[in-house]
Amino acid sequence: MPLRFASEDSAAIDLHLIEQGGAAAWAEGQDARTRAWVAASCFDGALGEALLIPDGEGTPRAALAGYGSAAQRARQRFPLAAAAPRLAGQTLRVASGLPAEVAEAEALGWLLSGYGFSRYRDQSPSVGALIAPEGVDAARVEVLAEAEALTRDLINTPAADMGPEELEAAARTLAKRFDAGIEVTTGQALLDRNFPMIHAVGRAAAQEPRLIDMRWGEEGPLLTLVGKGVCFDTGGLNLKPASSMGLMKKDMGGAANVLGLAQAIMALGLKLRLRVLIPAVENSVSSDSFRPQDILTSRKGLTVEINNTDAEGRLVLADALALADEEGPDLMLSMATLTGAARVAVGPDLAPFFATDTAITTALAAAAEGTADPVWPLPFHAPYEAMIEPGVADLDNAPKGGFAGAITAALFLRRFVTDTPRYAHFDIYGWQPAPAPGRSKGGIGQGPRAILGALPELLGL
Repeated sequence: MPLRFASEDSAAIDLHLIEQGGAAAWAEGQDARTRAWVAASCFDGALGEALLIPDGEGTPRAALAGYGSAAQRARQRFPLAAAAPRLAGQTLRVASGLPAEVAEAEALGWLLSGYGFSRYRDQSPSVGALIAPEGVDAARVEVLAEAEALTRDLINTPAADMGPEELEAAARTLAKRFDAGIEVTTGQALLDRNFPMIHAVGRAAAQEPRLIDMRWGEEGPLLTLVGKGVCFDTGGLNLKPASSMGLMKKDMGGAANVLGLAQAIMALGLKLRLRVLIPAVENSVSSDSFRPQDILTSRKGLTVEINNTDAEGRLVLADALALADEEGPDLMLSMATLTGAARVAVGPDLAPFFATDTAITTALAAAAEGTADPVWPLPFHAPYEAMIEPGVADLDNAPKGGFAGAITAALFLRRFVTDTPRYAHFDIYGWQPAPAPGRSKGGIGQGPRAILGALPELLGL
């Protein structure tokens, strides 16, 4: 189902947003029939409530959507979207009650409430059609919704249909759509072109490991996005238990998020040069698996002792980051479903990030506020650097002790970014554990809208 607004010339009924306890006050200004209908319905404006108001012949002529209390809205990402399924079959035009400062986010949430992952079975939900609220850039919001849908579809697709080959195909489709250039380095060529850690992690899988390199735009500052594309993670020889392996189709969530963000950037025609790097692998078990205690030499020349083959994401990212760093972009961002420690720290709803520049932190925090895309800063805490130095090699991919796992992983990645002063790393979850308004259970975007909103400030666009 396309995530689109209804056209302006559609036959529509007025939609009024009513705060908790405000139904009677709203009805006072209406005709007697409407006052009686609202009173008889017991509609009170609770979040998610909806009420159709008929004319004398029973045809809906207006609708009310419960907008809850301020406290209720603070607990929902897209509070208005809670009413969207209850108004299925209607075309609606917002007439009152929607604050201008949240109109764009609420409109996006309404569109996203129509998302369903339907590759294997139709799961498209029925929701009301909405005309873009006054003052909302409808085209921009539709771009954001489409980008989010791409991210969700990629993550939701199981590894049997979303291995490194299929992830490459998705990137090629995106490149073709926007006339972007793309180059893919695969298999033995990874060694020939000095991407040894990407090759080591992915060499045991049925599909060959690869590095996807997409470029778009000919003028403006250079933005490089690096996304972890581990299409399935068994843990390698340090095999995950079944309980930890169940969601590992989402371990390419970083790649899915940067592809969704890239799609939005290109669709909006931002005046920048974009580079997207995705190391796409499957961390599998075979006679060719990399092993605990192996020491790998990275593209950067740093040696890495493997103390857990299940800490593979930072290895493939490291080679990609090293390549990106050689070009010295104006801004580099990496996104990855990297550590369980990040989930313990902030849970599944927040996207924690690490930044080398306080301007990045400030811009992301400000942009997240208005885009319904919450992020949270964590520190590149230098005193923990010793924890990732094993002695026998330059770096340890899995420090012992269990402390500060998200920070030590971020510090590991930062070792491969030496010539790019402005760098941020997002350690995302990429999964919505339970359905919520505008957010179906399953794959989810975390961070792209905040990043998109921060780009004008960070890159002078």
